[in-house]
Amino acid sequence: MTSLAPAALDLEGIRAQFPILARKVSGVPVAYLDNGATAQVPQVVLDRMAAHYAAEHANVHRGVHTLSHEATVAYDAARAVAARFLNAPRPADVVFAHGTTSGLNLVARAWGDGNVRAGDEIVLTTLEHHSNIVPWVRLAERTGAVIKVAPLLPDGSLDLPAFERLLSARTKVVAAAHASNVLGTVLPIRRMAELAHAVGAILVVDGAQAAPHLAIDVQALDCDFYVASGHKLYGPNGIGLLYGRTTLLAAMPPYEGGGGMIERVEFERVTYAAPPARFEAGTPPVAEAIGLGAALQWLMALDRHAVEAHEQDLLAYATERLGGIPGVQVHGTAPERVSVLSFSVEGIHPHDVGTVLDRQGVAVRAGHHCAQPLMRHLGVPSTTRASFGVFNSRAEVDRLAEGVLAARKVFA
Repeated sequence: MTSLAPAALDLEGIRAQFPILARKVSGVPVAYLDNGATAQVPQVVLDRMAAHYAAEHANVHRGVHTLSHEATVAYDAARAVAARFLNAPRPADVVFAHGTTSGLNLVARAWGDGNVRAGDEIVLTTLEHHSNIVPWVRLAERTGAVIKVAPLLPDGSLDLPAFERLLSARTKVVAAAHASNVLGTVLPIRRMAELAHAVGAILVVDGAQAAPHLAIDVQALDCDFYVASGHKLYGPNGIGLLYGRTTLLAAMPPYEGGGGMIERVEFERVTYAAPPARFEAGTPPVAEAIGLGAALQWLMALDRHAVEAHEQDLLAYATERLGGIPGVQVHGTAPERVSVLSFSVEGIHPHDVGTVLDRQGVAVRAGHHCAQPLMRHLGVPSTTRASFGVFNSRAEVDRLAEGVLAARKVFA
């Protein structure tokens, strides 16, 4: 792993923007190391959503009154911010989904059902989250397509030559995580896009874990779809981003039907609005979209290189601290990783490790992390996972290591 030197980052100033970090658990300030599941929310996002509810709360689009107009302007502005965050060619290429899972299901249904046939192939990787497995398995069940799985190297990296050998003229979809939610491994998305496009396939990227840590440029990645979750981007739950190529979105039928996604409705025939409205049936999550826009503006205002350097320093430090504890096995040593660290403690169930840590105010995740095929590959039923965000510190890594040592004593 390449460790970046810590860059200038006002860590205390950043931490002061997160009210929940003052919360005490077991009598001490919480050390929140579960950002891979849900990141915490800065005050600016809470304030923006409160302001919406207090002063401009109304349904968007087609309203002629002042509150509806103001809510619509704010909602549409949030989409423009999201497009800048992803470097999408235009705001209309960004659909507000309910999250990463919702976005992936939308693509598997709206694109997959119209383009995948019996005998076609869908290529996944061993490290996928269930959200990027189940929709494609269901598509294969509906159509008679075949799932193929690209293997990993011993360090948790993608076996790129093996991946390339899986591709053929029958490949219609490659679906891959930009970064693993268990190992932190960053996949070579740009190269995967080149290889997929060479055989006529599309590339769908699950960016849930990468988007909070890396500067995302969907045009440079040359992917066809990219999805991310608001609640992992320091924003609210219930909102996510789906980028799609203009031509692909325009050719896709709606995923859900209802108000807002139509052009004209008759009992005999319905015509549909252009994207993104076509894929946003019903009343959208207005406050959540506005909150996500505020979160993305907050994140983009930071020095992203400094943020990445800080998170990489935490990852390297945590790997060193935990790796030096007898009986602890760190999973995944790929050279390119985001700040996600999964580990096992010999003789102690991950849930027990997590429980001991919680008693010391340290919040981690324990389980299979919605990645059961990867757990089987690793030869473990589950792991303990610490995932670091911009507001975390080396002192919190020390508390993590001390908690693991305490767990070893408890279960010795």
